[in-house]
Amino acid sequence: MEGDILNGHRPRSFAIWTIGCQMNKADSERLASALSQLGLEETDDFRQADVIVLNSCVVRQSAEEKVVGTLGLVKPLKERRPGRIIALMGCMVGPKPDTLRQRFPYVDVFARPQEYRPILDLVGRRLGVNWEGCLSSFIPLRPGVSAFIPVIHGCDRMCTFCIIPYRRGREVSRPLEEVVQEARLLAQKGVREVVLLGQIVDRYGHDLPGRPDLADLLEAVHRVPGIERIRFLTSHPADMTDRIIQAVARLEKVCKHINIPVQAGDDEVLARMRRGYTRDDYLRLIERIRSAIPDVALSTDVIVGFCGETEAQFRRTLDLLAEVRFDKVHIAPYSPRPGTIASRRMEDDVPPEEKRRRVQEAERLQERIAGEINARYLGKTVEVLVDGRERGKWRGRTTTDKLVFFPDGERDYMGKLVEVRITRASPWALQGEPVGAGR
Repeated sequence: MEGDILNGHRPRSFAIWTIGCQMNKADSERLASALSQLGLEETDDFRQADVIVLNSCVVRQSAEEKVVGTLGLVKPLKERRPGRIIALMGCMVGPKPDTLRQRFPYVDVFARPQEYRPILDLVGRRLGVNWEGCLSSFIPLRPGVSAFIPVIHGCDRMCTFCIIPYRRGREVSRPLEEVVQEARLLAQKGVREVVLLGQIVDRYGHDLPGRPDLADLLEAVHRVPGIERIRFLTSHPADMTDRIIQAVARLEKVCKHINIPVQAGDDEVLARMRRGYTRDDYLRLIERIRSAIPDVALSTDVIVGFCGETEAQFRRTLDLLAEVRFDKVHIAPYSPRPGTIASRRMEDDVPPEEKRRRVQEAERLQERIAGEINARYLGKTVEVLVDGRERGKWRGRTTTDKLVFFPDGERDYMGKLVEVRITRASPWALQGEPVGAGR
C-alpha cells in the first residue's frame, strides 16, 4: 500500500528521471543497469518506485527549474512512504552538497555526475548486499539499436558561461581498450551504432599513456564486428585536429556528421566567453572539414544575448550562420549560472525580451536554411538505420543525422539499415518509401 513504511524492507523497484545532455542520459542508463543487476525492476511510475532518482542538469536556468519542480513532485511521495529512497544526481550536485541538503531535506542521497557509488551504497545497505560483487558491468542490460559510450569525463576548458567544469570535474579519459571492449559487448547485445561521448570528445586520450587521440579510438572501434555506425559528441573548435578530420573522412563506419559549437560569431563576444578561437579560426576549420568530407553535415550551438552582446555583434552571428549554412543549429538565450566566471565578473545586461527576439530571429533564419538543405534530398535514396516507430511510421537516421520516416508495412525493419527514397522534405525531417528489405 502507498502508505506503508518501507524502513527495514528490501527495495524492489526504481524509477529514473533524466534531463540534460547525452552524458546525463548515458549516466542514467548505467545506473539503471546497476540497479537492475541488484534485482530491482524499473518502472516509469514514481508512485510505484521504491527508489526514485532524479538526474539533473543546470546548464540553463530552465533546466534547473524543471529539476526543482520535479523534486517538489516527489516530496509528497516521500512523506507518504518515508522508507522510499529519493536520490539527486547529476550536475546540480557539486563537491559540497550541504546547501542542497538544507534545501531538500527529504532527499536521502546526493551523487555527482558518474559517481554512482553513493546511491548504490545506500541501496546495497537496504538490500543487505555488497553491490560491487553483484555487478558484471555498467553496460545497459537491454540496449537499443544505438548506445552511448562515455569516453572522456569532465572538462578542463573554462568557458566563462559554463558550469560544467565545476560539476563534472577535470578531464579523465577511459583507456582505449576498455572503450573498445564495451563496444564489443554492446555489439553482442545487438547494438549497431555507438555514440562516443565527451564534454569535449576531441580531447580524448591526452591524459593517457602514449597519448592516443580520438582518431585512434575511432579506428579501433571501427574494427569491432557488428558495429555499423560510429558517432561522436561534442567537438570543440580549438580541439578538432586535422588528424580527427581525416579519420572521419577515411573510416566508412564513422558518420559524416560533426557537431561543433561556435556559440557566437563575433570576436569580442568569443573573447568574453573565453572560447579560445576567433571567427576566422572557426571559418577556416569549417573549410578544412568540408574540403576533406564534401558530404559532411554540420551542426552547432549558439548562445544569444551573452553579457554585453550588442545588436551589431548579434548580427555577426546571424551572418556566420548564413555563411556556413549548418544542417542544424541549437539556439539558446544566455542564462547566468551561479559560480561561473561570467556570473561573478560580468553583467547580464541584455533584457529577456531582447534575448527572446534574437532567438526567434536566429531560428527563423535556420529554419529557412535547413529547409533548403533538406529539399536537396528529394528524389534521392539514402541509407537509414531504423531505431523505432513513431505515429504509425518507422523512424531512423542517415549517416548525416537526418531524421527519416517511412510507412510501417508488414516487414520488421527494427535495427536494420534500409535504403529509403525521399519523397517529402521539411526543415526538421525527411519522408520516404523503403527500397528493399534492409540488412
